[in-house]
Amino acid sequence: MTGAVGDLATPADVHDLVTRFYREIVFDELLEPIFGEVAEVDWANHIPKLIDYWCWILFGTGPNSAPVTKVHRHLHGQRPIEPDHCDRWFALWALTIDAGWTGPYAVRAKDHAATLMAGMAKHVFGFSWTAPERAEAATGRVAP
Repeated sequence: MTGAVGDLATPADVHDLVTRFYREIVFDELLEPIFGEVAEVDWANHIPKLIDYWCWILFGTGPNSAPVTKVHRHLHGQRPIEPDHCDRWFALWALTIDAGWTGPYAVRAKDHAATLMAGMAKHVFGFSWTAPERAEAATGRVAP
């Protein structure tokens, strides 16, 4: 998909968003070491959970069994998560959404991600964080 053409209206859209986003993560020089080396994420196991989580957030469907705080607290204990990590994660998320979708659910996905990251930064990582004004500022990339 090149350029935003519709909203995140279906679980299939959420599947596409999550897989595209984490494809970016595995090639990102700042975040990949956190996910690949420290967390040793099993993507085949993790991606379906993330799809379920975002379907629950956006549509109120599916299970919400993700222990978000617990998992990230453990990760932070292994290697501290810093504001730059949060900036990059959010920027890649926003860029991925903007490259493929537009509409109320797309906005909701970005807003929820910003709220989620701010809460984790404060309560888990131990610092204040606010979403960057422009995604390009945190990644050096411009959305396609």
